[in-house]
Amino acid sequence: MTSAGGADGAQSTETLARLHDALGDRVDTSPDALNAARADKSGHGAPGTPLAVVHAASIDDVQAVMRIATATGTPVVPRGAGTGLAGGANTGSGEISLSLRRMDRILEVRSDDLLAVVEPGILNADLNDAVHEHGVWWAPDPASRAISTVGGNIATGAGGLLCAKYGVVRDAVLALDVVLADGRLIHTGHRSVKGVTGLDLTSLFIGSEGVLGVVVGATLKLRRLVPGQVHTLAAVFTDVRAAAAASAAVTAAGLQPSVMELMDATCLAAAHRLLQLDPPAGGAQLTVQADGAASADEAAEIAQVLRDAGGAVEVSRDEAEGERLLAIRRAMHPAMETLGTTLIEDVSVPRSRLAEMFDEIARVEREHGVVIPTVAHAGDGNLHPNFIFDGDEVPQPIWDAADDLFHAALRLGGTLTGEHGIGVLKSRWLAAELGDDQWQLQRRIKDVFDPQGILNPGKVFAP
Repeated sequence: MTSAGGADGAQSTETLARLHDALGDRVDTSPDALNAARADKSGHGAPGTPLAVVHAASIDDVQAVMRIATATGTPVVPRGAGTGLAGGANTGSGEISLSLRRMDRILEVRSDDLLAVVEPGILNADLNDAVHEHGVWWAPDPASRAISTVGGNIATGAGGLLCAKYGVVRDAVLALDVVLADGRLIHTGHRSVKGVTGLDLTSLFIGSEGVLGVVVGATLKLRRLVPGQVHTLAAVFTDVRAAAAASAAVTAAGLQPSVMELMDATCLAAAHRLLQLDPPAGGAQLTVQADGAASADEAAEIAQVLRDAGGAVEVSRDEAEGERLLAIRRAMHPAMETLGTTLIEDVSVPRSRLAEMFDEIARVEREHGVVIPTVAHAGDGNLHPNFIFDGDEVPQPIWDAADDLFHAALRLGGTLTGEHGIGVLKSRWLAAELGDDQWQLQRRIKDVFDPQGILNPGKVFAP
């Protein structure tokens, strides 16, 4: 039996033969498929070539893969749409890329119980399009919703634009079906709203990035469609610190917009150029939405807070205009790609310290001589600094700047990641946040679920 670091030639041949016997043409060894499995949207690629990509079409397929992997000691990397930003689904030498993308059915929608049962490969936006006719929706709303899978959202503990008001993935999952490393299938959680029997394994799997098991089904907590009209505000500020302070003032005033997104000057200008819009009017912009039956009054209150904080505010009741403003925010990632190669990062701080975190970003830019355009989910203090550089590999000066920025977020009472996960890119900093005792405890939990270390090796708990 080989180690989780990759199979030798004879073992690889045996593993491939077993996979072909069990799964036939769902086993893909074409060069294009193998190369694509090496990387996600982070820009980081795993070394070497994967053994195979398995396009699972059912729970039985996933169980077969895991049984073969356990018998042969072959590492397995679960994968959705490959839109992750931390390298969590990258598959390297001798490893099996287990794609769940073809498992994309909605198995049940119960609007009376406000739940849906789905397979992991369904896209976030497709799910919401489908359940809309039932008068319900699933709240997690990552910027990648049109291209990311529900299973991937669960694996990374995704958030998004609406999470300050409606919660993150952890708040929107009732139960999970999970295939363990040895191929056993377990069902965690409940269809009921309440349930505290035993330990909460559902929450343990959410955000576990495929290191504990393979999510093959999910019972999701839905919401009724929000009544009333959506009001969208665009507030322009002279600089990003003023915009960050204004967003904190909105929260301190007891107001809870459904969306509050902040773009600094570089992000805003790049997005406008990409979308062929007129240049932006200011140095930073907050895009805010209020929804619900009292949205008009709430939007007026938010607008006044933002004006008092120095913003030039426009309020729109036009739905198309609101979507146009959000399209600028959703264009951020492709807009950053026009500036160079990008290391897209993800830290969170308490909302009251958002302006201080932007001060720290400016300091890191100045002291390390780097450019870090930043966008933020200002409603919950989650920032996405983008480190711009030339070339395909992240150079050491960029990692040095990132190290400085990560520790700044921790000093402000924040965290290394709000929604992207640890993956391979941040594993070296995990102990800095958790401390050695908690790191060791979490590592032992992984060993319980995956004693051979074959599930997504080298991710999260890297040595």
